[in-house]
Amino acid sequence: MRILRALFIFVVVIVVAFVAFGFVLPRHAHVERSIETSASPATVFDVVNGFRRFNEWSPWASLDPQTRYTYSGPESGVGARMQWRSDRPDVGSGSQEIIAVEPDRSVSIRLDFGQKGKPISTMTLLPAGSGTRIVWSMDSDFSDDFVGRYFAPFLDRMVGPDYERGLAQLKRLVEVTPPADAPLIAPEDVSVETPAG
Repeated sequence: MRILRALFIFVVVIVVAFVAFGFVLPRHAHVERSIETSASPATVFDVVNGFRRFNEWSPWASLDPQTRYTYSGPESGVGARMQWRSDRPDVGSGSQEIIAVEPDRSVSIRLDFGQKGKPISTMTLLPAGSGTRIVWSMDSDFSDDFVGRYFAPFLDRMVGPDYERGLAQLKRLVEVTPPADAPLIAPEDVSVETPAG
């Protein structure tokens, strides 16, 4: 009986310590990476303001080619949504939905990983000379998730490398994408030479 009582007290102490320490851990986590591209903000915005081209630059698309995707809502802008489902634990299932946009400036996305949380991911586009500085960030709130708070200090190290790969792939993609803000050539601006004679 004494051994069982001691074991019970030990378990209670461990649980209380775990919860108590969780209170002093960060409630929020921020991950941020950036890259510069020669593409204009308008061109980058056209690519990231929807999910139809997401897997062309996503750092996770190659993890499981058998992942199943479902798209709903508008093709771009607020309400555009993508769900994914994979049998691989490192890919899992979830969804992402655009919740706010500033044309040619930013796109905010709510991620839904179920019990793993619902962070907000944001693409911010800053003019950089004739190109763009793309800032990809993610903000997670662990206010009611004591277990998640233990991961908060390591989130940057866990997600940061993926963001770096994704940004590098996005840079290559937008630099071969036709400029979204290219001036249109009106018919009257095109001169046609008439053959002599």
